[in-house]
Amino acid sequence: MAAVEPRDVLRLRDVDPAELLALFADYGLRVAWVADGEPIPGSFWGGEEAGLIGGYIHLRADTPLHSALHEACHWICTPPEQRAALHTDALGGQAEENATCYLQLLLAARLRCFGFARACADMDAWGYSFRLGSTARWFAADADDARQWLAERGLLGTPPAGI
Repeated sequence: MAAVEPRDVLRLRDVDPAELLALFADYGLRVAWVADGEPIPGSFWGGEEAGLIGGYIHLRADTPLHSALHEACHWICTPPEQRAALHTDALGGQAEENATCYLQLLLAARLRCFGFARACADMDAWGYSFRLGSTARWFAADADDARQWLAERGLLGTPPAGI
């Protein structure tokens, strides 16, 4: 796959969001749409990045798809009894962050509009940083801790075919 520049990452406006919304609904996460140009509530990084407040993920048309998945995975990785208190920062520590990135890739692989390879390319282009130099290499060879974290919490499931 050719290098993807941050401006070229897949954004919600580039896909039919129905598949993503159905995925979020499977986990009980609700979506709050934000009008173009308006600030995204609960966004940790600001700009077009997704926001998280309680049981809602806040999204705008220019939100990168990887950002929407990442914040949704923070919510999924948070114990149900703590989700209502989530606001902007999941506060989960490095182990939870690694698990969130891993789950983000598993869920991306389930989306026809995104897929594992494109999610890896978009994460690399956006600046996610892994010891082995790329998202795909991290996932394949350096993410045992993330898999174990997810498995211990019953969140791992069966990885989609092809990854």
